[in-house]
This record gives sequence, structure tokens and C-alpha cells, in this order.
Amino acid sequence: MGFQSNGANLNAIVYVAQGRGPHPTVLLLHGFPGNERNLDLAQAIRRAGWNAVFFHYRGAWGSGGTFSFLHVIEDVGEVVRAIHQPTFAETHRIDVDRLALVGHSMGGYASLVAGAEIDAVSCIVSIAGANLGGLARTITEEPEVAAGFAASVDGWSGPIKGPGGKALVEEIAQHADRFDTTSHIDQLARKKLLLIAGARDVVTRAGMHHAPLVEALERAGADSLEASVFEFADHSFSGQRIALARLVTNWLRRECMAAK
Repeated sequence: MGFQSNGANLNAIVYVAQGRGPHPTVLLLHGFPGNERNLDLAQAIRRAGWNAVFFHYRGAWGSGGTFSFLHVIEDVGEVVRAIHQPTFAETHRIDVDRLALVGHSMGGYASLVAGAEIDAVSCIVSIAGANLGGLARTITEEPEVAAGFAASVDGWSGPIKGPGGKALVEEIAQHADRFDTTSHIDQLARKKLLLIAGARDVVTRAGMHHAPLVEALERAGADSLEASVFEFADHSFSGQRIALARLVTNWLRRECMAAK
């Protein structure tokens, strides 16, 4: 199946929970380029009584159009609108009043920024979430670092169709304010939030991407915030997948099952 975003088809699959429903629903947002799909989390979420909607952004893994970090945010918004359509919601047994975003790495950035901007989203989970705006401010101050990051993006981008690493670095610099997760504190502080990091993550280091957001939300008196750092976890939580799934599903069940 697929969703439409600005005329492009987004490849997708819906993991529908057992039972008549309607069920609360998670949009599961993958990172860059999406080698790690976190489909073990999709199945755990489904076992916990939630639907899990997984899709590829424009220009990723055979979806139409071209990839950009801005398109990622737009695509999340389009999928949220699509699953709210009465026919789609009825067919897939979706309770549109109970919607959560769960994202990993770049998907964590997407869950936080799109979730801050979309009123229909009440619950947000960021797993090793990237702060692209904060990253932009750091790397653009040093041209060699920016060039190195652009080269890394090119090296990762095999299944991605769109601009190269240099253009993507320029994009995050141009939209640094919007892409900075700490720029959305007022909106995020009113949501239910689970922020997860790995102490051994060398891709989205907790000290740069996780801790500043947690501290800003605590200063803002966030209504419902849980933050967790897995002491032995790397970027993929490769040795703690069961514990990660348990934390996410227990939090969803405890904090997000009730309708808004």
C-alpha cells in the first residue's frame, strides 16, 4: 500500500492490532537512510494493542519523489492527514483520537519537529533522536567538519534518491531554527514525551542531541516528560532491543491509551 505526499507515492505497511478496535495508532519513523526499520518495535507495538504504520519518506527505498529533511516533516504531516480520512481509519481500525509518533535517529527528529507542529499528535517517542538544527549550527562553523559530515551522508545514502550530502548540509543550515528540536519547547512541553538515548551512541551523542532537549523541557515545566539513557546502548540499541521495546510499549500503554 502507499500514501500520497505532494504527488509522490510513499511505500507503506500498516500492522493492524488484533481485535475489532478501533485501536490507538503509532506512526513509526525510520532514520537516515533507513537500513534500520525497527520493525521489531512495530510488532511489539501491535502486540500491545496498537496499530503501527510504517512508511518510507519521499525518495527513500523506492518511494516516489526526492528526499530532503524538509520533505520528511511534510511527509509525516501528509500521512497523519491520510490516516484521519474516515474510510482509511475505518478500514484499518484506527482511533484517530489516539495517535503517537515513534521515531529513531532522524526519525526522532521527525517525531519531535512534526509532532510539535501537528495538533493531532498527542504522544511522541524519540529514540536516539537527532537535533538537526543544533547539528547545523555546530558543523557550519567549521567548513572541514561540514565537508566531512556531507561525505558521511553521501556514504550512507545508497537507497536515497535526491540531493547529495553537500546540499543536505546546506538545507539543515538554511532551516536550522525549524530543525532545532529545542526551538519547539513551547509546543513539545504540552505533549506526552518519552525521550530515549544510548550512552554509547556515537552517531547522535546523548550530550549533544538528548540532554539539551531534556534540560530545556524540564526548565519549561513540561506536562508529561520521561527521559531515559540506556547505559550500554549504542545507536541501534543492538544489545537492548527487548528492553527498548518493553519501555516503549509500557509507556504507550500507561500514558497514551486514553483518548485526548
